[in-house]
Amino acid sequence: MPKRGKKYQEALKQFDRQEFYDVPEAIELVKQIANAKFDETVEAAVRLGVNPKHADQQVRGAVVLPHGTGKNVRVLVFAKGEKAAEAEAAGADIVGAEELIEKIQGGWLDFDVAIASPDMMSLVGRLGRILGPRGLMPNPRTGTVTMDVGKAVQESKAGKIEYRVDRAGNIHAPIGKVSFPVEKLEENFRTLMDALIKAKPAAARGQYVRSVTLSSTMGPGVRVNIARATEITQ
Repeated sequence: MPKRGKKYQEALKQFDRQEFYDVPEAIELVKQIANAKFDETVEAAVRLGVNPKHADQQVRGAVVLPHGTGKNVRVLVFAKGEKAAEAEAAGADIVGAEELIEKIQGGWLDFDVAIASPDMMSLVGRLGRILGPRGLMPNPRTGTVTMDVGKAVQESKAGKIEYRVDRAGNIHAPIGKVSFPVEKLEENFRTLMDALIKAKPAAARGQYVRSVTLSSTMGPGVRVNIARATEITQ
């Protein structure tokens, strides 16, 4: 186990780590014990009852959080002609084609989201080994390969996040900043949970949501009452 700092140890003393808290109470605790000098991100960790080794038990998608993530998202769009103009009009930060492919191949990665029109994927496919491991590769399943690039840009700017189950069956996703009011963080959290419930694979067996934990970037995890976390989705 890594050695934790004094602030982390002090945070642990402010709540019962074995307790399962209702959603608003858990969020309030996360806000209360956050003590970094910057506006920490509030993150949700959800353990699912799936086996990611099987293709039919993958959980992946995207959802627009009603109150955004609190982060200024830099959006890059691979497009030409009318689609490039559409992306620029929607507020994309970087728009281009072959020149962007070369720039990224040279090591440049100064963006948070990549979107592409379908006709560009034959070129963008060359970047799979670079963008894939970083979660930046455009994908139709997450709405980042689309003819409606304008809408995709607007959604990304507004707070669209992508989620994907990891090898251990966990989903990690931001739901806002510590500075957000409890009500906004709760609504973002419930929007995420609703999306995860709806994305349940048909092949999943047994209990689907196994555990839910909320934490700030530098803080310890607070356990959430699963029944209360999923009640509005059932």
